[in-house]
Amino acid sequence: MISKNWSRRSAAVCTTSLLAGGLVWAQPTQPAQPAEPQKPSPTIALVDASDAAQWQSLIAGSGWQIVTAPADPDANIDKRVQALGLKVAEAVKAGTADSSRIYVAGRADSAAVVFYAIARMPDRWAAGVALGGSPKTAIATNRVFAVNFTDTPILWASNGANDSDYAAKLKLDGLNVEWRNSTGLTNQAVMEWMAAHVRAEYPMTVDCETNSPTFASCYWVQPTKFDAGERNDVLPMTLIPGEAGSAFDLGGFGYRANDPGPGVTVAFLPEKYNGPLKVGDVLEALDGKPIENAHHLAQILEKADITRNAVVMVRRGKDRIRVETRIVVPHRDPVVTARVKAQYMPEDRQILIISRAITEMRVTIPPEWVPGDLLWNGLTLENVKTAGCYALKLEKELLHAGPCQ
Repeated sequence: MISKNWSRRSAAVCTTSLLAGGLVWAQPTQPAQPAEPQKPSPTIALVDASDAAQWQSLIAGSGWQIVTAPADPDANIDKRVQALGLKVAEAVKAGTADSSRIYVAGRADSAAVVFYAIARMPDRWAAGVALGGSPKTAIATNRVFAVNFTDTPILWASNGANDSDYAAKLKLDGLNVEWRNSTGLTNQAVMEWMAAHVRAEYPMTVDCETNSPTFASCYWVQPTKFDAGERNDVLPMTLIPGEAGSAFDLGGFGYRANDPGPGVTVAFLPEKYNGPLKVGDVLEALDGKPIENAHHLAQILEKADITRNAVVMVRRGKDRIRVETRIVVPHRDPVVTARVKAQYMPEDRQILIISRAITEMRVTIPPEWVPGDLLWNGLTLENVKTAGCYALKLEKELLHAGPCQ
C-alpha cells in the first residue's frame, strides 16, 4: 500500500483558547530543599516538533515534559510515527518519562496524525489529544482499526460545522473518541483530561489489529509471524473505512458496528440530512435477503465489487418501506489484516489468546500470573510456572513454546 505524505503546517487552532496562552499553576513558596533525584514525568509526545513552543505554554509549571522527533519533511507518516515512538522509548529508558503517562498530541493539520499514531502503536500511549483539524486524513489511509483505541482513548476538540456528527459516527464504528467543542475549552481542562488516563503495563484484556508486521505490538503480546490463510471468523476486521468504502447511496447514515440484529438500526444521521431514512429505522433486507446484523452488513458491503442498483427493506415502527438505492463501490486496494485478542482470567489462572492470521508470537507473562495455563486458539500450554517472555508457534495444530531468544 502506498504511504502518503502528510502536511506539516502549524496553523492555529480554529477559534479556541487552547494553547493560546500560558497555563501556570500557582506554586506555594517553600524554603529551599536539597535537590531530589529526577522522577519520571508525565510526557506529551508531539507529532509536530515545530509546534513545541505552543505546547510548552500548556504545561508550564506542571512538572510535565514534551518529547518530539526531529522534523523530516520527506518522511512518510509511518516513519514519522516510528521516529516519535523511538524518542519516547529513549526517554522512558533514560528515566525521564513515565511510561504509564505518555500522551500523543497534535493540533490543526497534525491532529489526524494523533489518530494515526494510536492506530499504529496502540500500546505506546495512555491517551491522545487532537486539537482542531480532522481525523479524515487518517481514516482515509485504511489503517485505522477501532480495537486499537480500546485502551487508548482520544480527545478531539474542534469547532467545525460537522465535526460533532463525524465524531458520533466514529464512535458508532467503535472508535474510543470523545469530542468536545473547542470554543471555550481551557488549557486546564485538556490537562485534566490527559491526567485522568493512565496506561497499564499489563492490561487484563488486550485487543489489537494491524495490516503491517512493523506495527504489531500489543502490550504483553507481540505477533511475529503472519499467515493470511489462518482465518478466524470470531475476530472480524475492525477497520474504519474512509469515505472511499462501499456504501449505500442513502446519505451519511451510521449504525453501531456491534448491532446484534436482526437487521441494522439507524443510530445516526448527519445534520440537515435529506435522505429517506430516519433514526430508529431498521434495515431488514437487501434485495430480498435478510440482513442479520451489523457484521453481516459490513461483510455484504465488503464483498461488493461493482456499483449496482439495490433494494433495501426498511422497518419503521409497524410499517415496512421499500427503498430503491445503489451500492456504490469506488476503486480501492484490498486490505488484509491480522488481529489478536488476549485475556488473563485470574479466577481460572488462565491466559486465553485468540488470533487471526498469526502463527507465531511472543507473550510476556508477569510474576503475578504464574503458575497457570495458556490457551491459544484452543491449544493449551499447561502449568506455566515461570514469568517472562515465551515464544509461541502454531504448527500443524500443535502449540510449540520456548523462552524468547
